[in-house]
Amino acid sequence: MSGERGRLGRFTDAVLGGARAARDKARELREEFRTSDEPERALVAPLLPGQELRYVGLGPVRVPAAHKAGRQLATVMADEFVDSLDPKVLFGLLNIVNPVVWVDAVLTPVRLAAGVLLLPGKAAAMAVGLPAADEPEAGPPQQRAQREPIPLSEEQEAFRALFRLSLYRPLADQLAEIAYKRRYVFSGDLATLAGSLLLFLERYNGTPLAVTDTHLHLLRMGPRPDADRPDRRQPRVLWSVPRDRVARVDSERGPTGLVQLTYTIVFDDGSWIRLTQPALRDDQSRLLTAIQDLPGQRPTP
Repeated sequence: MSGERGRLGRFTDAVLGGARAARDKARELREEFRTSDEPERALVAPLLPGQELRYVGLGPVRVPAAHKAGRQLATVMADEFVDSLDPKVLFGLLNIVNPVVWVDAVLTPVRLAAGVLLLPGKAAAMAVGLPAADEPEAGPPQQRAQREPIPLSEEQEAFRALFRLSLYRPLADQLAEIAYKRRYVFSGDLATLAGSLLLFLERYNGTPLAVTDTHLHLLRMGPRPDADRPDRRQPRVLWSVPRDRVARVDSERGPTGLVQLTYTIVFDDGSWIRLTQPALRDDQSRLLTAIQDLPGQRPTP
């Protein structure tokens, strides 16, 4: 009997020890996310002269895998069916009449929103440190050797390099696949402000959002280093849009402390994109304060 009590006591101690460890880890995570964004502000502010920096996100912005409203059995089956079809089928599904003209139209919001001059040197500088995506696709060696890069204009080549698209497939095919894959989480048209933001989120990881008195910015900046290590981050602005082009921001938060803040940004061209980012209440409050003058639904306190 005493042996059973001893085993039960050890089991209870183990359970309690595990619970304490989980609690301590949760507290550590909370503290990490609750810290001030002053280190990030100090790094980002010099990139934005003449702007009042109101918020720098501590967690990366992401496009959710799928919009709940669209994930039904019928659409899953449709996805699997379309995946096996010629890319031209995607153009019809996305109402793309002329793929060549559409590619040129997609370049426009990238020029405007990102402030990127689509020249090879500029694109290469922004894409530095990223793995290339321009290798020939899989196939027999003799078949791969026969493949030639798709001819592109200088601007199209810079665009391709910036977003790490393949040299060996038409740009229109690759862009249509991105738009179709993400059609439930943005307006569905890459030739919009929401589409340009989607492209940067698709091709760059670890991208936080920054808010100033005049603009919304998407940054390329790594995570904050440990306290005992020097901060050698060199943030860059990937994408920018004036605040007056944002029509509304609808946001919601989950029921627990460490949650994903979810929000939908609607632009004045009618496009929209749904985003998520890991953020505790402190970080959420900073963001909601920074966009409080923009119309939209806000989570209850």
